[in-house]
Amino acid sequence: MQHSYAISNPDAATNLIIVMGVSGSGKSSVAKAIADHYGYAYLDGDDFHSQESRDTMAKGIPLTDAMRLPWVIRMRDYFRDAATRDQHSTLAFSGLKAVHRDELRKAGLKTIFIFLHCDKDTIQTRVNKRAGHFMAPTLVDSQFDSLEDPSTEPDVYRIDVRGSLDHVIAQTIGVIDRELHQQPDALLA
Repeated sequence: MQHSYAISNPDAATNLIIVMGVSGSGKSSVAKAIADHYGYAYLDGDDFHSQESRDTMAKGIPLTDAMRLPWVIRMRDYFRDAATRDQHSTLAFSGLKAVHRDELRKAGLKTIFIFLHCDKDTIQTRVNKRAGHFMAPTLVDSQFDSLEDPSTEPDVYRIDVRGSLDHVIAQTIGVIDRELHQQPDALLA
């Protein structure tokens, strides 16, 4: 099936690049690199969690949809405000649920999602090696179970993360240049 890509809110003046995927897919590393590359503000969705949610996940208990919604609303409201300041941003955000992705689209920024995807075994290995993260490694299964496949959403671009971080970043920059920034060279190709 041919995927037809688009951007949410294409007439907006402020850009939002959301790097999404399950825990351990490399969202933070890629989103930070993208923010540095473009001179955008970097934000991590985890920073918008309440302490109660962080404590729950640290115990290995998945968040409920009722616990996730206020978290997503806080992010949406933050980006609405960022738009008034012309603040271009990258966000590392799991984006597991379609309703949450839709809520962030409602912020009204020119938005694309970079979906970092990979197989569960590779992700589990990465999460097991991670130190100092509040999310318990036992939650990888629940992350995959909660993930609502975004492949049919027109503003979502899939990047396989089994390659090196540098390769993933280069692929991501290529997508952003082509789709969001519409570099003149890309339009002529």
